[in-house]
Amino acid sequence: MNAPTERPENSVDPKLLEILVCPLTKGPLEFDAAKQELVSRSARLAYPIRDGIPIMLPEEARKID
Repeated sequence: MNAPTERPENSVDPKLLEILVCPLTKGPLEFDAAKQELVSRSARLAYPIRDGIPIMLPEEARKID
């Protein structure tokens, strides 16, 4: 029996990050570990991660400069 891959708390599975895109621009996302957000530079939005789950709703995202 294989144990699940150990990841540090407050991290995002790299495979998940590869397939997730910004719902508005379909562009790539960057993980901000300090703020626990997925950042879409093209949309200038930061999507929150709550309890390890990315909340990919534009109305939940924070606008960034």
